[in-house]
Formats: sequence, C-alpha cells, structure tokens
Amino acid sequence: MGHTRHPFHLLPGTPSSPVLLHVPHASRAVPAPARAGIELDDEALERELDHITDSHTADLAAEAAASAPVTPWQFVNGLSRLVIDPERFPDEREEMLSVGMGAVYTRTTRRERLRSPDVDPQPLIDRWFHPYAAAMTAAVDERLAATGRAVVIDVHSYPTAALPYELHGAGPRPPICLGTDAFHTPPELLAQAEKAFAGFGGTGVNSPFAGTYVPLKHYGADPRVSALMIEIRRDQYMSEPGGPARPTGLTALASALAALVGVVSAGAAAPFG
Repeated sequence: MGHTRHPFHLLPGTPSSPVLLHVPHASRAVPAPARAGIELDDEALERELDHITDSHTADLAAEAAASAPVTPWQFVNGLSRLVIDPERFPDEREEMLSVGMGAVYTRTTRRERLRSPDVDPQPLIDRWFHPYAAAMTAAVDERLAATGRAVVIDVHSYPTAALPYELHGAGPRPPICLGTDAFHTPPELLAQAEKAFAGFGGTGVNSPFAGTYVPLKHYGADPRVSALMIEIRRDQYMSEPGGPARPTGLTALASALAALVGVVSAGAAAPFG
C-alpha cells in the first residue's frame, strides 16, 4: 500500500482509529496505457471527466482528517474511475454492466461509446483493479487487528441533475445522500451521520445512489466491518460540472465529516449494532 508503483495511497491516521476514509473517484488521471483504449478525443475526454469525477473529495477528506479529534486513515485512489472503477463488482454481479459501467467502462455518462464493446477488460482489471482491492482489504484488516473493528466511510459526490447513465436517477436528490448496506451499516452509524450532516438542507438514504464499499473478503461475512457511503450533491461545494470548489462549502462539509469521524472513533471497541 502506498508503494510508488501503485497509483493509490494509504495515508496513516492515529493507530487507535478504526476509521478509514475511502476516496475512490476524486482523480482525473488517465495514464497512457488506459488512454489508448478510450475512443474520445482529448476535448471530449475532459468533458467526460468533468461529469464523472467526484471533484475535490480528496481535499474534503484531507481537511476532515486534519481537524478530526482522532485522525482517521485515508485510502485515496490516484487514478480516474475511467481507468477502472474499484467500487464495481468485477463480474456479472454488477448491475451497472447494463449501461456499460462495470469495473471497466465502455460507455460514458451520456451512454455514448467510451471503449469498443469488444475490448478485453481483463488486462486493466489485472493491472489496477486487483492490486487496489488487495490493498484496501489489507487496510481494513490492519484496522481490525489494531482496534477490533473497522469503519469504512466512502466519500463521494454527485451531480445536481441526473445524468443518463444513472439507473435510479428519478428518485430524490437530497443535499446529502447516505448509502447503506443491510449487513454493514448499523442503525447507530446511520443516525450519527444524519446528525453530523443535518445542517445542509436535508439528508436522504440510498437515493439516488445506494450501498457502500466493503472489501469482498469481509462483505456479508464480518460484522466487525461497518460501512457508510456519503454522497454530497455537488452544488453544496463546487461549480458544476467540473469547476472549482467553494472554500466555505468545502470547509463546512469537512467539519461535518470530522464530527462524524470523532463520534465514530469514540465508540466502543466492539462492532456497532
């Protein structure tokens, strides 16, 4: 983890912290081997990156970590999700395959062609998906070994207006969407997040995006691993689609995230629930 040959980084927190802030979609970086398979020209690629990137979420997580009473660990993806999306299932379990957005995307946010449908995704999965998944699994295992529990908080953002790729875009689009998992998101964790983010005009659950990230090793099997996804509507902190952050909005959100981290870190060593 964090080795220079890998484009992801584990940023250390306090050894006693169970919290791992996961930032998978903040980067716009597309290295040459992956760029070669993308059929968009440079201008169209930049437009697509504006829409698909969770811009400034790495800055938000870093600011929250710096101000939290107990510093969380951070796992940050240094590649664009147009290279691989580490939060997708790498097989037929992934519902986003129906719109060309499995672990390796073949379609854009507007359902236009990104890669040839004949592309073999396996080289990209082998090169970047599997090492990422292994490193994230190890990071969770380290929190379990150190503290007896792990709390993965996924940090995302989403556009104010639904994009054509969204499978559930017709539902509510609250300022803060909280994604949950029936096994890994205990009621206490959800309630703590709702309280921490109460000041932004409303929170919702699992709309327009549902679920949260848990490494497959632990998924549905280890109750010591809790998880929650925080999806921030982009008009809360930035100019859409891919413009600059508004410092006041970003700082307010970082303060809320830091408060959540503090409450979660102060919990008992036993799993939630």
